[in-house]
Amino acid sequence: MGKTPVRMKAVVYALSPFQQKVMPGLWKDLPGKIHHKVSENWLSATLLLTPVFGTYSYAQYYKEEEKLEHRY
Repeated sequence: MGKTPVRMKAVVYALSPFQQKVMPGLWKDLPGKIHHKVSENWLSATLLLTPVFGTYSYAQYYKEEEKLEHRY
């Protein structure tokens, strides 16, 4: 009482090399999407950017003071 093998067909998904619109919705209304994300998450954006900007400003100030140190 053997079983007869059944042939299975494989489904293969691929993009055509000639396809021009791979992700058309990604770039559509990009400024509106950015504005929506920032206005929705302004507190998180502020808490992220404030330390980054503060550290950068301090580093620039320190570097400038170090360059001018010999003048005193």
